[in-house]
Amino acid sequence: MSEQGEKVILPDPSLKGGFSLEQLLVRRRSIREYPDKALTLTEVGQLLWSAQGITHSQGFRSAPSAGALYPLELYIVAGQVDGLPSGVYHYQAQQHQLLKISDADIRKNLAEAALSQPWVNNAAAVIIFTADYGRTTRKYGKRGKRYVHIEVGHAAQNLFLQSEALELATVVVGAFNDKEVISVLDVSDNLQALLLMPVGRKLKGL
Repeated sequence: MSEQGEKVILPDPSLKGGFSLEQLLVRRRSIREYPDKALTLTEVGQLLWSAQGITHSQGFRSAPSAGALYPLELYIVAGQVDGLPSGVYHYQAQQHQLLKISDADIRKNLAEAALSQPWVNNAAAVIIFTADYGRTTRKYGKRGKRYVHIEVGHAAQNLFLQSEALELATVVVGAFNDKEVISVLDVSDNLQALLLMPVGRKLKGL
């Protein structure tokens, strides 16, 4: 589909945190239960930046990419985010902004595409990692797909650690119907769904 919609400028990312890398590695856990509480726009922006944000004047990003080709495209399904109406948004890394592509809160549909895993529906927001394999395979051939899969692992771990730094909860979801996820998102068929990360606040005691 053609992406034409409202643009949401995200707050500038913070470059300082309250935890050391070592502390975050020790604290990181997969969490699948979330309270009924909203995220903030600042938190959403920080999470997306951690996964694919620009970190250099030459356009280099927070996660390594073979040939600096950056095949990943991130989408966020917002359900409960203060300052961000419910809907589907495309993260535009170069501008550090969101482009709204749908007004629909599709968390329930996304959960059904993910084999009815309830945490996908119950999270305040869901971040979807997709990829255009062609950006990498045009240079590296069939081997390029492996490079894309390596890259999404780097990006997802960045988001995982950033989530922990913000004292939020998340989990990597890899069990889903690929075509159904793309259909629910209503994005280009050229994109491949690679993984989902529902995000919410932590329950007390975690």
